[in-house]
Amino acid sequence: MKTLVRENRDSELRQNEHFVAPIASIIEDGEGYMLQVEMPGVNEDGLDVSVENNELTIIGRRSLPTVEGTLIHRESRREDYRRAFELDPSIDADKISAKIDQGVVTLTLPKAEQVKPRKIKVS
Repeated sequence: MKTLVRENRDSELRQNEHFVAPIASIIEDGEGYMLQVEMPGVNEDGLDVSVENNELTIIGRRSLPTVEGTLIHRESRREDYRRAFELDPSIDADKISAKIDQGVVTLTLPKAEQVKPRKIKVS
């Protein structure tokens, strides 16, 4: 059984930024894979999804709400999210799509046509 993605922990991070690795789930069906990543506080404007050199990178930038008055205590951290995965060659990277709903990023990673099972007609 092949793995959809392998997390790439060796990739370079930008020098002055600190990221938190969000929780991710991977689901496979006959057509491909669905990758769900939890990024509370991130909206569509703060989301960046890219594929380069067979690496899928998901970055979510969140902003803390502005406070009117004097802030006495805050436990929310300002850290942004980042996960990087190495894509399996069976994934059609040109057809990957993404959406975000209530802080959950859902990526659809379709299998390439040549790796999908097919019926061969016998004559």
